[in-house]
Amino acid sequence: MSEADNASPNPNKPSSGVWAQLRASVYKNDLLYEFSRSPSAIVASLLMLLFALAAAFPDVVAPYPVFDLAALRLEDAFLPPAWLSGGDLRYPLGTDDQGRDMISAIIYGLRISLFVGLGGVALAICIGVSVGLIAGYVGGITDSILMRVADIQLTFPAILIAVMIDGISRAAFGASAHEEIAAFVLIVAIGLSGWVQYARAVRGATMVERRQDYVAAARLIGVRTSTILFSHIMPNVMTSVLVIGTIHLAIAVILEATLSFVGLGIPPTEPSLGTLIRIGNSYLLSGEWWIAIMPGAALLILVLSINLLGDFLRDALNPRLK
Repeated sequence: MSEADNASPNPNKPSSGVWAQLRASVYKNDLLYEFSRSPSAIVASLLMLLFALAAAFPDVVAPYPVFDLAALRLEDAFLPPAWLSGGDLRYPLGTDDQGRDMISAIIYGLRISLFVGLGGVALAICIGVSVGLIAGYVGGITDSILMRVADIQLTFPAILIAVMIDGISRAAFGASAHEEIAAFVLIVAIGLSGWVQYARAVRGATMVERRQDYVAAARLIGVRTSTILFSHIMPNVMTSVLVIGTIHLAIAVILEATLSFVGLGIPPTEPSLGTLIRIGNSYLLSGEWWIAIMPGAALLILVLSINLLGDFLRDALNPRLK
């Protein structure tokens, strides 16, 4: 029996799903064993778990409430980190220009940065996987049109697409309304600028899968095309999507930080890591370096952890490297 038959032995019965297929890939590729032998992957995973927990429960993890104006103490503004002269043990990483604890501000900034990054990657996956499945399965003129659209998309840098979408949203909704939906505008911008790599990977894998016996059997008994695509073929092509998505998450976080740094992303009222760096950049020359450096260090560690985890998944799930 072929590998494709094992993936879906009965065309009448829907595939067990994407996550079931990914679990099968984990065991088939000895992913857990490889993970236990990779110190960098373990450290990166622990850091990612720490960041995720802090972002998911900022009100619990953060030492101080950032958005509570009554809790702000302007007399504590510009306090250096605790190990420097003039520092306060209550604020281990110092305070910003409004007297906010830097650790708390970074934790709340992580929430927004990860929310925007994950949302943008999820949107890119939805668009890219759908386009790739249709292009690879249907072929012909449909494939040519979709891939030419993807080629045109690649001629525009991601940041340029994000700036265009941000400008369109500001013109359509106004500056005040734009601030309320800024996070969702960034999600759309990241999603529309990053779907091509998913479409190309899924298209190539789909062109291989559509020739398998289980797809021919499903066609023969009259299974709907949408069912074949999303219940049978899609679970078998999602391993590469997982790897690309992990690496794309790091790019999405950096893109959000870049746009927020130049003033086109999250407004200062809801600071992300990029916004915090932009605020701190104004005080670098006056000596309050920690206001920019601490969020920058958090962003660096976050992106590095995601990249290390993505590199591990790429190597562990690539059969050519076995």
